[in-house]
Amino acid sequence: MVKNQARVTDQMMAAIIDLDGTMVDTLGDFMAVLGLTLADLGLPPVGREFVARTIGQGTEHLLRSVLGEVMATDDAARIEAVFAQAMARYTAHYPAINGRHADIFPGVAEGLARLRAHGWPRVCLTNKPTAFAEQLLAAKGLREHFAHVFGGDAFARKKPDPLPLLKACEALGLPPAATLMIGDSRNDAQAARAAGCPVMLVTYGYNHGQPVRAVDADGWIERLDELPL
Repeated sequence: MVKNQARVTDQMMAAIIDLDGTMVDTLGDFMAVLGLTLADLGLPPVGREFVARTIGQGTEHLLRSVLGEVMATDDAARIEAVFAQAMARYTAHYPAINGRHADIFPGVAEGLARLRAHGWPRVCLTNKPTAFAEQLLAAKGLREHFAHVFGGDAFARKKPDPLPLLKACEALGLPPAATLMIGDSRNDAQAARAAGCPVMLVTYGYNHGQPVRAVDADGWIERLDELPL
């Protein structure tokens, strides 16, 4: 069921927008950097579908999950034994990969332009490290649309914790009730609900491999430029 999206956006004054799976399809980037990282460690490659289900909870979670998958273990001690080296290799490889295998989703550039024309200030809020988020947005010509960019290392906790959204609202100088969260997953929706922000979800993102319309949200849109303003 699609809820009354127009009624929600009528009361909004700003937007907090997720990055991976919402604005940019970065699965190809993740596959490339993970392939290099795992090869450095002498480990086999990871499957694309597994990575698509795992994106969205930050680099640490992604790497630990991938290591467990390719090492065929859920033994935390075994995973931690190689995690630091994996993180070092991943971080070293990522800047050269960032954006090379990624594409802006249809309607995103147009949607951001509509939000700007409508007078909504915008924050990009992602669990990707801030430096990588800044680099990706700049590479794709999207950085100019955002007053602030906050990554998963910007605050003490990541989404789905509400803290990043509350801090983003503080940066905007607006209450959560007047700030719309736009994302692609239950992480975004759970964080928004806990922070008191209304939330819209795009239907084309990752959402950990689960149907996004099953997530508690105030509405769903097929493209960012379809957001009712």
